[in-house]
Amino acid sequence: MEVPVTTGPNTDGAALRHVLGHLLTPLLMCVGMGLAYLGAFHAPEAHDLRVDVVGSGPTAQVLAQTLHDKGDGALDVRTVADRAAAITALREQDSYGAYVPGEKPELLVASASSDTSAMAVEKVFTKVAAAQDAPLKVTDVAPVASGDPTGQGVFFLLVALSIGAYASVAVIGGAGAVLPLRIRALLAAGMSLVVSLIGTLFAGPLFHLVDQGLGGVWALSWLYTAGILLVGVGLHTFLRRWTTLGVMVLFVMLNFTSSGGIYRPELQPGFFGALHAFWNGAGFVEGVRAHVYFDGHALGGHVLVLVLWLLAGIALVVAAGLTEARRRTANTRPDPAATPTATEKEAEKEAEKEAEEEIEEAVAV
Repeated sequence: MEVPVTTGPNTDGAALRHVLGHLLTPLLMCVGMGLAYLGAFHAPEAHDLRVDVVGSGPTAQVLAQTLHDKGDGALDVRTVADRAAAITALREQDSYGAYVPGEKPELLVASASSDTSAMAVEKVFTKVAAAQDAPLKVTDVAPVASGDPTGQGVFFLLVALSIGAYASVAVIGGAGAVLPLRIRALLAAGMSLVVSLIGTLFAGPLFHLVDQGLGGVWALSWLYTAGILLVGVGLHTFLRRWTTLGVMVLFVMLNFTSSGGIYRPELQPGFFGALHAFWNGAGFVEGVRAHVYFDGHALGGHVLVLVLWLLAGIALVVAAGLTEARRRTANTRPDPAATPTATEKEAEKEAEKEAEEEIEEAVAV
């Protein structure tokens, strides 16, 4: 015999309040994603974009000064003695274009550093060459791999690694909330290995985003994903069902937009350019570029950024462990053999319900 389900003003009102409370999360995500992505990407505009003019004579000096003045802050134009010095600056990512004036002008770029920056520089110097009625020859001294013609494959690899990492945080924090923290930390370490190996498979054999240094790409991928997972697992103790929103703010909204994978800081508003200096996504993207395309130049600094994020994750896990230990001590009953009270059973059910809701929110995201 089926028991009819009854509803009434009280149950309907409670359900409505429950739904409205959970709708706050997607609304905050909508606002946050809009502010982050549109703020970072909707109107790229150069500021202090370093370019060189090759030559030491008066002609080169006048051209450099003219471009600098006309740029009104968009370009940082300097002169270098010769073509070799210009190539060195490009290979060390000290500049993003070098113009060699003459009857047959040439523009040197390094698209592996940033394809969008190279295009912005090419647009400027195409006009300079056109004013001299001369075709512009463009030479790429650091081209990207054949499997990554746009130079943005590393950014999309970053996206895949990030999703694998922060989705794992939601599952470990939700479904694994009853497990001891040391087990959750071990699960996070294991998932970081699995996700980084999947990312390496994407970067190499599947899509050929890189054509060398695959071992280093894996190491950077592991550092990056392990940092996210440990930070997320540590934060879960303090944020609970808001952990999904928290890790999305840290590792999507602020992370993707400041990584330099689409536009480098020289083409973005200052806020995102400032984050680029120390955020983990920028450490990964620039680290992979340095390792694969620029002979490891400045790689140590990018690795240091990823290591510091990993250490922050470890510190958060330790803090979470101390906090959970204090909570267990505070909730210890005088009589261990006593039957759990109805209140305690309700608290357990509420914790299970909260974990299920957290996983549902993460899957929906």
